[in-house]
Amino acid sequence: MIVFHEESKTFHLYNNEISYMFKILENNQLGQLYYGKRIHDRKDFDHLLELFPRPMSPCSYKGDLSFSLEHIKQEYPVYGSGDLRHPAIDILQENGSHILNFEYVSHEIIQGKPKLKDLPATYVENENEAQTLIITLYDGVIETKLQLSYTIYQDFPVITRNAFIVNEGKQKLRLNQMMSISLDLPDQDYEMIELTGSWARERSIKTRKLTEGIQSIYSLRGCSSHQFNPFIALKREDCKETSCEVLGFSLVYSGNFLAQVEVDNYHVSRVSMGIHPHCFEYLLDHLDSFQSPEVVMVYSNQGLNKMSQTYHQLYQKRLARGKYRDQVRPILVNNWEGTYFDFNEDKIVSMANTAKELGIELFVLDDGWFGNRNNDHQGLGDWFPNLDKLPHGINGLSKRIHDLGLKFGLWFEPEMVNEDSNLYRNHPEWVLKTPHRKSCHGRNQYILDFSNPEVVSYIAQAMMNVIDDS
Repeated sequence: MIVFHEESKTFHLYNNEISYMFKILENNQLGQLYYGKRIHDRKDFDHLLELFPRPMSPCSYKGDLSFSLEHIKQEYPVYGSGDLRHPAIDILQENGSHILNFEYVSHEIIQGKPKLKDLPATYVENENEAQTLIITLYDGVIETKLQLSYTIYQDFPVITRNAFIVNEGKQKLRLNQMMSISLDLPDQDYEMIELTGSWARERSIKTRKLTEGIQSIYSLRGCSSHQFNPFIALKREDCKETSCEVLGFSLVYSGNFLAQVEVDNYHVSRVSMGIHPHCFEYLLDHLDSFQSPEVVMVYSNQGLNKMSQTYHQLYQKRLARGKYRDQVRPILVNNWEGTYFDFNEDKIVSMANTAKELGIELFVLDDGWFGNRNNDHQGLGDWFPNLDKLPHGINGLSKRIHDLGLKFGLWFEPEMVNEDSNLYRNHPEWVLKTPHRKSCHGRNQYILDFSNPEVVSYIAQAMMNVIDDS
């Protein structure tokens, strides 16, 4: 699935449906050649490399007006060495410079797919399902190694990408940006699809035509959010559900993200996706490293439906984990809209009994079972049963639900706290905030500082006490 042609210095990743090609350029950086429908392998694809003079372009070699990184399609571009478009990576050095030059050193083709340390990612259960290419690049001035990883699946039109960096030098570096992918496409004749929304209106499909400049979606909320989903697709304008070309890009990450397409003045479209650079600052001391999240790229020449089905099939079997991956989920009912905060044990059991008669298999008790929680102004953070509502506690209610032949689930919101709670009164310093700054709230509640081990330990123990007793 992955071949390297030594003479032309070209990498070709392909399966029965897709091809992805790039090469080592004259300056030892990586140039993008092709991404799309499967094409037959050959030793040389240099006819896909566009090298010709353009006016006012910064050029890399004296006397050569054709080699300019401003116009060469690249795999992982940097800023300032000829390319003045948005880069994939930005590093501030001790002398104040942001100029980088990551050159090819070596590569490795391995069977299967390595795990990403401390990050979720797609996986394989058998090494024959995929092959992975790891490219090692090096900047000798800052003595820093950059590795780009590409995995192609045997049976899916899928390539996954991520980047890893390690500072092997003595100076301290500040990593300001590190995209998981950058992909230069040869034209702008696409429409960008995004999944925009808000509370109770999540993931509405929005479509816009690419044009010069930047089109982007992002989240700076600390999570990927219901406002924007870390996914975009580029489709040809005449694309339908079952016909024409679509490129999908999905970031396997739940924090702040940026997904953007930059169209330059020669209509090249640069797709970038990864952790949002705003307020992202990662210090790399000697031998410190950073791993980017994974982007899953899907290619379809059979329309939007083929792209969607590919993501569904891959994520269901090779991203989801645990015993429920292959099990049918139980049919459940949640009491929230039926009761809100106004319930007692008998009322809940009555609802559960009706649910059982309707064939429901799991009953979930929602907000209001704990502390002094009778509205959304109070009680959040006090994770112990409200015995006025549930005189026999969660244990007694759970037993009655189980006796009906139902499974029992319990709602928690462990990261939040109300001012009107025992937890806040005892530990106001546990709220996430900046010293001497006013904190914001939503739904009359504040966020707990889960970077504080004391907070994590307290909440975990409180939750375990309730669960173990049920």
